[in-house]
Amino acid sequence: MAKDVTLADIAAKVGVSNVAVSKALSGKQGVSDELRVKIKTIADEMGYVSNTTSKPETGNIGVIIPENYYGFSISFYGQLYEKVVRALYDNQYFGILELLTNEDEKAGNIPKVMQDGKVDGLIFLGQMDERYIINMVKQTELPVFFLDTYVPFIELDTVISDGYYGTYQLTNYLIELGHRKIGYVGSVDVTSSIADRYWGYRHSLRENRIAFEPEWEIPDRGENGKLLEKILEEPGDLDAFVCNCDGTAQILIRNLEEAGYRVPEDFSVVGFDNFLPIGMNEHQITSYEVDMERMAEMCVKGLIKKIKHKKYDSGIQIITGRIVKKKTVKSRNKGN
Repeated sequence: MAKDVTLADIAAKVGVSNVAVSKALSGKQGVSDELRVKIKTIADEMGYVSNTTSKPETGNIGVIIPENYYGFSISFYGQLYEKVVRALYDNQYFGILELLTNEDEKAGNIPKVMQDGKVDGLIFLGQMDERYIINMVKQTELPVFFLDTYVPFIELDTVISDGYYGTYQLTNYLIELGHRKIGYVGSVDVTSSIADRYWGYRHSLRENRIAFEPEWEIPDRGENGKLLEKILEEPGDLDAFVCNCDGTAQILIRNLEEAGYRVPEDFSVVGFDNFLPIGMNEHQITSYEVDMERMAEMCVKGLIKKIKHKKYDSGIQIITGRIVKKKTVKSRNKGN
């Protein structure tokens, strides 16, 4: 009976380490596309059969969402999860939802859905603690993709919206309409997505030769990361606001109205995501629309290719959106 081909046999043939062969055959990062193809070709020629290849697929994908982000169809992440489920179904897979508790996130506990071979891969949806993300990348042997998650200096397969360019466009739009004193509303250090949007805003100011003032940066969240009910007491000399999300924009507008001001007559306000639950967007906020459907589709297709050990687009994939003009912006240019 012929001897089974091992990873060591392939490594010796190619002239690389066993680890490099393992990463190439499992679809993990750490080897170049050229070397990955070479290793897979030689493995096929040698008749290599992996244990994971012989294992039947379950047809299930675990979708992990922090519990504080999820609110079924009334939340942004509830809507994004529904898009993920639809994309999975269209590709003959089913999604199994698990809400990540704050306690499990802090403790770095592995999701329960990973146990007993219930799923073929995992999608982590939404921003999570950096240490938890690192633990998940290190601990799981399952193929993993992230969605709307970004951590600087950590290699992730992730799909995100274009927060940087989106707020750059929104700020440019306000400047074109004559606004010059524009505040940014968002707690920059809370998540990387809020920070990305902040720097897009700053880029626009600098490009248009508008000197940024420190007091123009307005926090919107408390120490627990939850939105404040009172973001702004007085607007000072500002004439417009770029908000990191529509929820923040909604609260800000209410604060301005409570102080006796009107939007957009006195101040222009823009948001991000173009999402508020049905019945809550009474102000019709001008916003940057995130293409949730395309984000979900790219994430699902990338993960499936990773599961099947096919070539996929690794690293960060950025999905652009568009400005949706509604009723919270007014031109300050004379004659308009």
